[in-house]
Amino acid sequence: MTADISYTTEEISKLLKISKLTVYDLIKKGDLPSYRVGKQMRVDASDLEAYKTRTKGGIASTPKKDLAEPPTQQKSYAASSSKQSLVITGQDISLDILAKHIERHVPNYRPLRSYVGSLDSLISMYKGESDIVSTHLLDGDTGEYNIPYIRKLLTGSSYLVMNLVSRSAGLYVKQGNPKQIYGWADLKKSGLQLVNREKGSGARVLLDEQLRLHGIPHQQLNGYEQEESNHMGVAGKVATGEADFGIGIERAAYMVGGVEFIPLIQERYDLVMLKKPENLEWIERVKQVLQSESFHNELRPIQGYDLSQTGRIIFET
Repeated sequence: MTADISYTTEEISKLLKISKLTVYDLIKKGDLPSYRVGKQMRVDASDLEAYKTRTKGGIASTPKKDLAEPPTQQKSYAASSSKQSLVITGQDISLDILAKHIERHVPNYRPLRSYVGSLDSLISMYKGESDIVSTHLLDGDTGEYNIPYIRKLLTGSSYLVMNLVSRSAGLYVKQGNPKQIYGWADLKKSGLQLVNREKGSGARVLLDEQLRLHGIPHQQLNGYEQEESNHMGVAGKVATGEADFGIGIERAAYMVGGVEFIPLIQERYDLVMLKKPENLEWIERVKQVLQSESFHNELRPIQGYDLSQTGRIIFET
C-alpha cells in the first residue's frame, strides 16, 4: 500500500527527473515533509503524491499547518518540522563529522548532506541550492586553492571561506610501483592506464591543471574517460590492476590494500558560506564548531589530515 512506501532523496530525484539538490531544496522549504532513518532522509509516498497534486494545481508552497494529519497518524518528523535545513555539499568524511556536530550544537537547524564534487558544490551555492559547500580546486597559474574559483562563481555575493582541513593529494599506484610513476612529468610515459575522477571534482581539476602545466595532452592517457565518483573507487581500480594510476588523497590509500600513495601536493579543503543576514546566526555557530576542541579531536586520528588551519578564516568579503 502507498502508506507503507517511502523514498530516498535519490529515488525522488529520479521519479521527478530533478537533481538531488533540488529535492533537498524542496525539503528545506517544507514542500516535501521528510524524516530521518539512520543517515538517510526519507519522504513518504503519500507526501510525494500530495506535493505533485499541489504543483499540478498551481500551488507553489503549502504552509505546514495545512498539511497537518490527525494526531494518531503524525510522523516522527513533526517534532522537528520547525527546524530549518542546512545543505552541506562534498564527499569527505570530515563533512559527515561536521554535520554531526552541527546537529548537536546549532539549535533550530538540521544538516542535510549532498555528495557532489567541488565545482558542482560552488555552482549549487550560486543557484541557491546549498548552504555550506566544500571545495578543493587548484588554480594552476597561481598555485592558489579555491579562492580564484570562488571569486569567479560567486561574483556579487558576500561570503566567508574557512578551512576545514588540509590534505595530502597525489597519485595512487600499484604496490611496488611497477610503472615507476613518481611525479606529474612521469605521466608522459606511453601506455599508462588511468582511472579518472568525475568532471567537477577537485581531483579531476588537479589532474587537468597538472596536465596543462606539463604540456601533456589528455588524449595521450588511456582511460581518461573512465570515471569513478570517489577516492576509494579510484584506489580500488588501481589495486585490482584495472589502471596503473589515479589521483586522490592519502586516506583512501590506507583503506585499500595493494595501493601505494605518492604525495605530490598539500591541498586546502575549505568551506564556503554566504553571508546573508538570515545566515549570520548559524554561521557564527558553525565557526564555533569548526574551532572547537571536540571537533578537532574527532578529526585528529584520521590519516592524512593536517589540522593546523582548521577553523581559520581564509577569506572574507
